Amino acid sequence: MKSRILPALALLFASVLQAYSQGKVTLSGTITNRLNTETLIGVSIYIPEAKVGLTTNSYGFYSTTLPKGTYTLVITYVGYDRLEETVTLNENTKRNFGMTESSRTLDEVTVRTNTPQASIRKPEMSTNKLSIATIKKMPAVLGEVDVLKSILQLPGVTNAQEGATGFNVRGGSVDGNLVLLDEATVYNTSHLFGFFSVFNADVIKDLKLYKGGIPANFGGRVSSVLDIYQKEGNNEEFHVNGGIGLVSSRLLVEGPLAKGKSSFVVAGRSSYAHLFLKLANESSSAYFYDLNTKFNYKFSDRNNVFVSGYFGNDNLNFNNSFINTYGNKLVNLRWNHIFSSKIFSNASAIYSDYDYRIKIKVIGLDWKANVKNYNLKYDFKHYVSNNLTLNYGLNAIYYDFNPGTIKPYGATSAINPDQIAKKYAYESAAYISADQRLSDKLSLNYGLRYSNFQRVGAQEVYTYANDRPLLYNRELNIYEEAEPTGTINYKKNQKIASFDNLEPRLAIAYALNNDNSVKASYNRMSQYVHLISNTASATPLDIWAPSDKYLKPEISDQVALGYFHNFKDDKYSLEAETFYKKTKNKSDYIDGADLLGIDAVERVLLNGEARAYGLEMMLKKNTGKLTGWVSYTLSRAQQRTPGRTADEPGINNGEWYRANYDKMHNLSVTGAYTVSPKWSFGAILTYQSGKAATFPNGKYLYQGVTVASYGVRNGDSLSPYHRLDVSATYTPKPDKKKGWQGEWNFSIYNLYNRNNAASYSFRQNEETGRNETKRISIFGIVPSVTYNVKF
Repeated sequence: MKSRILPALALLFASVLQAYSQGKVTLSGTITNRLNTETLIGVSIYIPEAKVGLTTNSYGFYSTTLPKGTYTLVITYVGYDRLEETVTLNENTKRNFGMTESSRTLDEVTVRTNTPQASIRKPEMSTNKLSIATIKKMPAVLGEVDVLKSILQLPGVTNAQEGATGFNVRGGSVDGNLVLLDEATVYNTSHLFGFFSVFNADVIKDLKLYKGGIPANFGGRVSSVLDIYQKEGNNEEFHVNGGIGLVSSRLLVEGPLAKGKSSFVVAGRSSYAHLFLKLANESSSAYFYDLNTKFNYKFSDRNNVFVSGYFGNDNLNFNNSFINTYGNKLVNLRWNHIFSSKIFSNASAIYSDYDYRIKIKVIGLDWKANVKNYNLKYDFKHYVSNNLTLNYGLNAIYYDFNPGTIKPYGATSAINPDQIAKKYAYESAAYISADQRLSDKLSLNYGLRYSNFQRVGAQEVYTYANDRPLLYNRELNIYEEAEPTGTINYKKNQKIASFDNLEPRLAIAYALNNDNSVKASYNRMSQYVHLISNTASATPLDIWAPSDKYLKPEISDQVALGYFHNFKDDKYSLEAETFYKKTKNKSDYIDGADLLGIDAVERVLLNGEARAYGLEMMLKKNTGKLTGWVSYTLSRAQQRTPGRTADEPGINNGEWYRANYDKMHNLSVTGAYTVSPKWSFGAILTYQSGKAATFPNGKYLYQGVTVASYGVRNGDSLSPYHRLDVSATYTPKPDKKKGWQGEWNFSIYNLYNRNNAASYSFRQNEETGRNETKRISIFGIVPSVTYNVKF
């Protein structure tokens, strides 16, 4: 019932407000790249006569309502020439515009993505939008720019550690990030220990990172949303581009299926470092591949259909004694329908599959896990007036979790594996939000999301004495796993546990003048699925688990306040934000927890809470030969896990302790310098405080063996992390726009060969009997050269 009420109220509200716009006319259409008709996301349109600013949506569509008359449209987009068009409106009018990629190389705006006045007044904060033109100005490491590394240079974003997958946003865990590729959920974003991301920059059109003030159409995670869209392909002519490098190569092909109506793009990428390892008589190997696809067909001016997919895999083999493979598979079928010049809709059917496998010879284990989800969503964007836009929609997801299929290492397919009980769940949501301009100075974005999660059968669920899956041994002062007393058998689709939440969202922008504004936001987010992972390892154990009676949904509330300033004729811009985020139902592991093959994770978890707070600053230089930014974050991320009763210690005696991903200081300097049309250079300097860690604070003798004893959880730190990456790009014939167009890229990752610690291990030397510490580093200096080509 609730899922029907919100859209009905939205339509009723919109119809009432439409009465006030009688006598006006609507201008709408699509903005594309003139050469290949690729739609452009987030294009800024300013109408000076009406003092109206707007942007295109995720499919290049725009709409505005104006009194009859003649108007000038000033259309700007990063990497494209400014476009001015005059239109006369006597009736509802549809006008499509094509923009031309900029041929200017020395004074091109490469950082700013919206016109300054529009960004100052827009009630959007804690958000970073990077076009592919901006990303490609950054240093290309190993011959190609990296989407994930680009967002790591933004304030409030860090990586967990070198050799770890994923990223952390404002003190949140990796699983708190909702990563979407063409609306499909990506569960693992990294290749080769995080050295590459799964996103091939050649096929990416646009990305947007929401760190706070998250719109109501997004849900299911508590930290951030990374929303990425792939190119649609050239529907006028065929093109090929790619690159050949020392570590990996890539190739993209695009072109029309039916000229002017349908197009495709196919992009593949693969590494081959494993071949060189074998030539060096090494039995270890590490490689990845991925494939991106997208097809679209324009049935009419009102109906477009898209089919997109991603298929990727990693294989890490260490002397055949430890083998780790994992990969994502994504498919999305979408239908865009324009009901009228004011109502745009998108319906999607999405499939996502993440599988993960570990084979460990020394303990004779072959373990495989995966999570699948089937997602249906229907979204509407309603341009009620120039001062009000409504967004509303529905979403339903079915989850299929396989925590583990286990068999002996090297066993044949004839061996019957052990199967940890599979888990199933439904997640549904309905939302409505509004972008409203109350005056020339004050703008709002507000909304409400309702979410429901149901854990269902078929499954046998353990029961425990006194409903306690985790016991506290007072004599030994340790927590121990409880033995199940029995099971309850739930039939298929029978409800095991259910949760629902209301998630309000609010963002406010007040423009002090054309160059200064203050903004504030609040959002509540709910997360029903959780990553069970020993993230201290370079090859983490990945198990996704649904919320249930013991593993409660995480609920996060975040507030943020910011100041935004453009100065020196918009040559520079400054962003400063402070935030506070509190999360309840944040679980943590007991000391000595063993996750491998566990069939009841509630037996090693304690429930607690988390908080994060900090200050973020970003200074950009937007124009000229030298462009880039400096970002700095001062923050804290902490957890508290008290005991369940007054005589239980919990973790760290119930006191606040640093989260695994807490880093007080995070500094990044990103620069791009264009010397001439033939030569350009880039550099990224990164500095982060050391990751939280727990070191020994003493030792004791047990059966003749010296054993280290440990202090409070995460009371110590790894050494600070820092490195410098540089690149140079040489384009022999920069003026050539047709036929074979080549360029050389030279790059050095970690220029001064800093051995950043991925982790420390503590052990007893077998020969001397002395305790020793071993520092583990993943990457040193890595030079590379790549030849890129397009035709």
